[in-house]
Amino acid sequence: MLLVRSIWNGAISFGLVSIPIKLVNATESHSISFRQIHTEDGGRVRYRKVCELEDREITQSEIGKGYEDADGTIIPITDEDLAHLPLPTAKTIEIVAFVPADRIDPLQMDASYYLQAGGAPAAKPYTLLREALKRSNKVAIAKFALRGRERLGMLRVVEDAIALHGLLWPDEVRAPEGLAPDTKVTVSDKELDLADALMDTLGEIDLDDLHDEYREALEEVVAAKAAGEAPPEAPEPARSGKVLDLMAALEKSVREAKESRGEEPGEVRQLPQRKSARTAPKQTGGKKSTAKATPAKKTAAAKRSTAKSTAKSTAGSAQGTKKTASAKKATSAKKTATKKTTARKRTA
Repeated sequence: MLLVRSIWNGAISFGLVSIPIKLVNATESHSISFRQIHTEDGGRVRYRKVCELEDREITQSEIGKGYEDADGTIIPITDEDLAHLPLPTAKTIEIVAFVPADRIDPLQMDASYYLQAGGAPAAKPYTLLREALKRSNKVAIAKFALRGRERLGMLRVVEDAIALHGLLWPDEVRAPEGLAPDTKVTVSDKELDLADALMDTLGEIDLDDLHDEYREALEEVVAAKAAGEAPPEAPEPARSGKVLDLMAALEKSVREAKESRGEEPGEVRQLPQRKSARTAPKQTGGKKSTAKATPAKKTAAAKRSTAKSTAKSTAGSAQGTKKTASAKKATSAKKTATKKTTARKRTA
């Protein structure tokens, strides 16, 4: 159970179902805070709350809220006035819709809270809403009032609890107009392949392994100063120059990423072309494509070359056979002629 103080008590309105809840902060800050001091003598510099009319310092219990009108008039607003606001969301988180989580623009995300069931009677409806959210794979969109204004929120399940994420109203998110480069840039397939290789090499990471290195370094400085020692020296910053060759920078990034993971850097090879519109051979101005022969074409050419070589070899063998046969006939004819001549001589 979270041992934190609730910052708001109310109920979730889920149709006709009302679920008493307590709102607690879901996040905490670990940043190191500093005090303002007088640099000459190290004395604390404090801000004192002074009443302008009485010209004296007042305590926190004497301070209330007031709205300054256009003419400078201050209109006091009490906590009782805020408690009687004519809004159903003054003490209620009113669910207005259920939508897929990807419908929520991350730019709208604001502060995060946990909703804690307000006592035993709230356990059953709280669990019902939690399980309904799980089964639907959706998030609930709600409206609620907190710290003097009505807010938009998103309810989702985190482990066995329901979390409330404050959302900015859509008109509070600025459009990114005029921020993209206004010059025409062409990115080649090789550059995209190298960028893909760099992304694959960097891979994924467990977010739990990440930590605030700045805060750790700052703690070392504070500890050294407190012990009267010299603070640790900062490492030499990496030299950063203009990227003149994007391809070379990408290749170097891939090599360094592999080395940092203990992999053999080797050579940066181009990834196989992906089946997408950008890998299709382009023909411009009726020019013939200069693409290299595909493996299928090379295989066909190799077969034709083999067939020609076989044909030549066969033809050569046939010619050799014919020559041998002719030579045998000629020898046989000579032997027959010699025998006839010998026989004639003997008869004579």
